Amino acid sequence: MDKHFLHHLSTILTNHWHSQVDIHNYSSVSGGDINEAAIIETSRGPWFLKLNHSSYASMFEKEFNGLQLLRSTGALKVPAPLLFGSYQQYTYLIMEYLPKGHAGPQSVSWLAEGLAALHRNSHEQFGLGEDNYIGTLVQQNTWKTSWADFYAENRVLPLVRQLVDMKQFGTKELRQADALATRLAAIFPVESPALLHGDLWAGNYMFMGNGEPVMYDPAVYYGHREMDIAMTMLFGGFDNSFYQRYQEAFPLEADWRKRVLLCQLYPLLVHAVLFGGHYVGQSAGILGQYA
Repeated sequence: MDKHFLHHLSTILTNHWHSQVDIHNYSSVSGGDINEAAIIETSRGPWFLKLNHSSYASMFEKEFNGLQLLRSTGALKVPAPLLFGSYQQYTYLIMEYLPKGHAGPQSVSWLAEGLAALHRNSHEQFGLGEDNYIGTLVQQNTWKTSWADFYAENRVLPLVRQLVDMKQFGTKELRQADALATRLAAIFPVESPALLHGDLWAGNYMFMGNGEPVMYDPAVYYGHREMDIAMTMLFGGFDNSFYQRYQEAFPLEADWRKRVLLCQLYPLLVHAVLFGGHYVGQSAGILGQYA
């Protein structure tokens, strides 16, 4: 790592605590598709560092805010964000380092109960007070009074149009998306807005040494809670007992499984924009099925 950047980190940590903080070691961590990550060993203990290019300068500010919002609910363990900023070609986020452990007998139940508790945090409308990010894409969170309007106008239609502009979709998919938008109110049951993690796949949670679940890398907003549930089912990694325990803690509306693919349309559209490939076909298939 660039020694000037490490000196910058030492300086901002020193300024934060008003006493000298030295960095003893920098260890890269693998696993992320979007950001670089590392553990920095300092005289104030270890910290987790996320890095990206400075062109994404606002991304970690939004993540900082999202982590704070999740932590404020007390529903699940969330790493405490410490500092975010930019230096030369880098933008970064420093947060609490929580060492990874293994699931215990109650870990999956704790995760399900914690997610249910998170979803009980509500708001008058769907959205958030600011736009944020999912991956490197800006996530539009303009307040809407209905979930159908929010999902159509802030989630599905903008990404379908973007894929049309990228020539990954054509007029057929655009017509299907427009048709789907008119049907959403009849498809989704009415529920109060729920605070969502927003990107809850298997790579965005872990268990600590005591078996306690931790969630991180959020893309928060107040939405329909079936979105989080559907995301857990998209890339695997959640035990069947997770869904049973969630249902006991906060039962889902009837026929929720019939809406899983529709809820997965948004993250698949995100992946289609970011990565292309088979995600384009998957997204188009769901549009055709529901439109």
